[in-house]
Amino acid sequence: MPAADTATQVPDTSEHADGAARLRAVLFDADHDDRTLQEAEVDPGALGDRQLLWLDVEQAGEQPATALVARLAQRLGLGDAALAALHAFDGHARVQNFGDWFVAQAIVVEHEGQLKFNGRGLAIVAGHNFVLTVHRGPLEFMDQLRNREHADTRLGMLSAESFTAALLDWQLVSYFDAVSDFEAAVDRLEVGILASRRNPECLPDLAALRRGASRLRRMLAPHRNLFSALARPDFRPDAEGDANAHFIALDDRFARAMDAVENARDLVVGSFELFTTRTAQHTNDTMRVLTVVTVLLGTLAVVAGMLGMNFPAPFFDSGARGFWIAVGGMVALTAAILLLARWRRWL
Repeated sequence: MPAADTATQVPDTSEHADGAARLRAVLFDADHDDRTLQEAEVDPGALGDRQLLWLDVEQAGEQPATALVARLAQRLGLGDAALAALHAFDGHARVQNFGDWFVAQAIVVEHEGQLKFNGRGLAIVAGHNFVLTVHRGPLEFMDQLRNREHADTRLGMLSAESFTAALLDWQLVSYFDAVSDFEAAVDRLEVGILASRRNPECLPDLAALRRGASRLRRMLAPHRNLFSALARPDFRPDAEGDANAHFIALDDRFARAMDAVENARDLVVGSFELFTTRTAQHTNDTMRVLTVVTVLLGTLAVVAGMLGMNFPAPFFDSGARGFWIAVGGMVALTAAILLLARWRRWL
């Protein structure tokens, strides 16, 4: 039975004293069918070299599933050290090596919309042919990983280190997806800035973008020590060559993720510069209109002043006919100035 189809059928394991928790255990077998296991069937001593056991503990609340994790640690032969390491599961990126097994903790980003990015902690315990993952609440990429496989997989050929690298790569994908959502929001804002005929009030949106970019960077940057430690040759000197290559590739992937997040911050700066440029353009347009109006009114004022001079000219004795001639001339002058301003694109 395929792992992706059977993992969702594993009954939930609830710890009422320590908070509800759900255990999903999958045995990947490269030579036979993948299958789900119950907690009582977990036996790391029976695992072969072409088998990989994945134990996923999903905590439903803020309280850790201490009792369930303690039982699994005992079955896996991890001892109290694993409980102490997982007890410090505080959402900070770190890695701890215990010889035969290690613990890696990372932060998965979730986008709730409105440029609100939240982090969800993920702890991974990797030992000989088994991987234990612990997290609070569901993780989207976990479900994607399970739903992707619709046939018997060959994941049993992977070592625990390589499978851990795959999970951490999925974790980095969550940041790439968040950056994609961020870039889409930036594009919508810039289109609104360019399309508006009036100067839009975009400062609140720009502030939200700036906070979102800073939030992403604060969540991803602490992973630098985690991924660099995994890529060093002294971390797992006895690991197979493929695992070390996967960790090195994972470190490069992290560098690209950091570049993407930094680029997101630069996009905010570019959007602000576009906003200020658009504001300056609106100011220049307003000044051109005011200049044309000032010139027009000034010209009419000069004409009216000349007609108001007390000189005994024959024109001033023309009565009503002279008045309407003066008004007509001023209207014609106004029309000429407006047409000139329109032709020169001053209006």
